[in-house]
Amino acid sequence: MKDQETLYHFVGIKGSGMSSLALVLHEKGYRVQGSDVPTYFFTQRDLEKAGIPIFDFNADTIKKGMTVIAGNAFPDSHEEIVRAKELGLEVIRYHDFLGQFIQNYTSIAVTGSHGKTSTTGMLAHVLCGIRPTSYLIGDGTGHGDPNAEFFAFEACEYRRHFLAYSPDYAIMTNIDFDHPDYYKSIEDVFDAFQTMAHQVKKAIFAFGDDVYLRKLKADVPIYYYGINENDDVQARNIQRTTEGSSFDVYFHDTFVGHFVLPAFGQHNINNALGVIATAYLEEFDMAEVAREMQTFGGVKRRFTEKKVADMIIVDDYAHHPAEIRATIDGARQKYPDKQIIAVFQPHTFTRTIALLDDFAQALDLADEVYLCDIFGSARETKGNIKIEDLGAKIHKGGKVLSEENMSPLLDYKDAVVIFMGAGDVQKFERAYEELLSKTTKSAR
Repeated sequence: MKDQETLYHFVGIKGSGMSSLALVLHEKGYRVQGSDVPTYFFTQRDLEKAGIPIFDFNADTIKKGMTVIAGNAFPDSHEEIVRAKELGLEVIRYHDFLGQFIQNYTSIAVTGSHGKTSTTGMLAHVLCGIRPTSYLIGDGTGHGDPNAEFFAFEACEYRRHFLAYSPDYAIMTNIDFDHPDYYKSIEDVFDAFQTMAHQVKKAIFAFGDDVYLRKLKADVPIYYYGINENDDVQARNIQRTTEGSSFDVYFHDTFVGHFVLPAFGQHNINNALGVIATAYLEEFDMAEVAREMQTFGGVKRRFTEKKVADMIIVDDYAHHPAEIRATIDGARQKYPDKQIIAVFQPHTFTRTIALLDDFAQALDLADEVYLCDIFGSARETKGNIKIEDLGAKIHKGGKVLSEENMSPLLDYKDAVVIFMGAGDVQKFERAYEELLSKTTKSAR
């Protein structure tokens, strides 16, 4: 890190990781600003509350004396990066900067094809309540404690970016085929995680049911967590209710503690085991860990719910079949007597093509399914698939909604509607909420 007079400029500051890192540096006393597209993103709210300047992309924003941190979504040909290099400024990619930054702390990387954000959020919540901790979460949340001993952060496998990190510990939630625009196969994904495993310094905590995680080789101990006899860290005596989940944890046959988690779905119990195992190995007081876990309120866009009229509306980032299954499982636990309606917006054409049948099977776990047009990305704006192709494979519906007409959802009463996706599915959610509110008022 440079001195605190250096101005850090973030190219793409509204990105989930970038906004988190900007908040970390800001809270540690560094000067921070950034630029992005004018479109509103949920990540910018905390940046604005912190008073961090956000500009529209413009080469003239780049001035002498800055250090430029570039988001991974933006090529070297981006106008601000080009200007920075013309001025001879240091330009460092997000993952490379983070890889250097974590070396000053006991670092815990949370990685996996799914569950990274929820697990990082839980880990950060628990650690912060007990010891000084900084953290970076993929929901746009970051915190920089000036006295931090620990650094908990989300480590994304996309384009092997997480290979810039050599953390003390790693929690690995799963290995699944995703990002088909980059990875060629599940074996290619495994190869990336295997390389990452060799970079961990102290220990790895891995989900025991994952067949690929079971194949990992590492130079440090690998502790598997789950509910089976061959897991090193086990959850036993699990109780899942409409209030959350409770369970006992054992390390081999040593009782670690009893934990109550106000979250839903088996996946959240698994996530908790990774967090508990990390704290246990670092010799935290398990009673304090249990106390902090009991107050964990979740992270942004992960089963975030509100009630409008007689409907429960859930906003969730799920954009992979495994995540859709986990989200619906959580909804079934919390609302066992309500109808579950899924509204899904696929994210990227390549992912939709590669996982088409899996998407259909996962969505059919809901009672009714609606779809929104496929959301592209900065890297991919079109593809050889239409949303109707997915709809044709779904047995529980599959009708395509438009932002201008959300009226089909008015047919449901006293039910749960889950809006899922990593794109701009929230605009459909807002349109439905407005329509539902107007309809309810006019009916009075």
